[in-house]
Amino acid sequence: MSASPPRLAVAVKGWPRLSETFITQELVALERAGLDFAIWSLRHPTDTKTHPLHDQLHAPVHYLPEYLHNEPLRVARGLFAALLRPGFRRTAGQFLRDLARDVTRNRVRRFGQACVLARELPEGTDAIYAHFLHTPSSVARYAAGLRGIPWAFSAHAKDIWTSPEWELREKLADESAGAAFGATCTAFGADHLNDLAASTPVDLVYHGLDLARFPDPPTRAPRRPGAPYALLSVGRLVEKKGFDRLIDALALLPHDIDWHWTHIGGGTLKDALRTRAEAHGIGARITWRGACDQPEVIAAMRAADLFVLPSRIAADGDRDGLPNVLMEAASQKLPILSTPVSAIPEFIDTGVHGILCADDPDVLAGEITRLAKTPTLGLDLASAAHKRLHAEFTMQPGIDHLAQRLRSVMAQ
Repeated sequence: MSASPPRLAVAVKGWPRLSETFITQELVALERAGLDFAIWSLRHPTDTKTHPLHDQLHAPVHYLPEYLHNEPLRVARGLFAALLRPGFRRTAGQFLRDLARDVTRNRVRRFGQACVLARELPEGTDAIYAHFLHTPSSVARYAAGLRGIPWAFSAHAKDIWTSPEWELREKLADESAGAAFGATCTAFGADHLNDLAASTPVDLVYHGLDLARFPDPPTRAPRRPGAPYALLSVGRLVEKKGFDRLIDALALLPHDIDWHWTHIGGGTLKDALRTRAEAHGIGARITWRGACDQPEVIAAMRAADLFVLPSRIAADGDRDGLPNVLMEAASQKLPILSTPVSAIPEFIDTGVHGILCADDPDVLAGEITRLAKTPTLGLDLASAAHKRLHAEFTMQPGIDHLAQRLRSVMAQ
């Protein structure tokens, strides 16, 4: 690594986060591609575990004031320094227009964090790259305006579908405050953002998998007679993952199927979903493992018979993009049952690489039953998904494209 200060600043919402290992995978790969950067996190970590990838990243990590009142002197220094910058008047006007449409403490916090970031970025920083188009991009946009440098973003799912349209349009506007470029991990999301953009290009860059990090799949065979049918889900316990409907579906499975469901991940609906399972009388057939690291997730995938992710569109518009866990399941030749939401069909052609169905409990129960009673069907689908993963969804092509884009922005 260079002894001089990093030329690129990467803004993230929180670091490290187990639920965002796709960001860590990208940053490790960009670092190996020769990009020199520092991470600036808006929040401190809350996970008790980390991913092995976190240990592979050498970039320095800085934490902005998570709450402005906790570091008043640091914030005051940032604001005073911002007042003296040529870009202050335009950026402050931009912030005030945003605040008028979004009168929240969070909006004020974004501007305060941006002032601190603009002051503390080392001289020679050429650009800011934000992961997520909502809060981190707002901080990056204000800070870039104060420093007079370009910024870019990577968008994912919630940030695209729950951000107000006026804010997306302005971040994609053809003006000095708009992003130099954007990247997103699904064609579905890229089409939507490009429809909103003035001239900011938004590129499709699949995360893909770094297959070197995954073991070869186990030798799969129809499960042993009498062995429970092992279902596995990995994902946060939030509305868009659809686990409430999966629990309802599990309660509908026929009595002649001996099954057990394991869930990996944390989330705000943990207690409500456990209560739901107990009310159905199936609590004893469910294992809630909470947050797990990658080796534990892969071991669970290798031991399972079916991976289930019944994603749906939440009431606030939030939805999945293309969940990396589907590709991870495919890497282990684990049959997949999911839904045709957002970009999931970009990886899974139903009936070819897995089964995509409605998230209605009766439909889910029917498909689980069909896969449990026709084990060779799942094995054939999983084999096809494994082949597609290796042919079309590896990590390196996207990293090469993104590294080239970032170098171009840094050279502006």
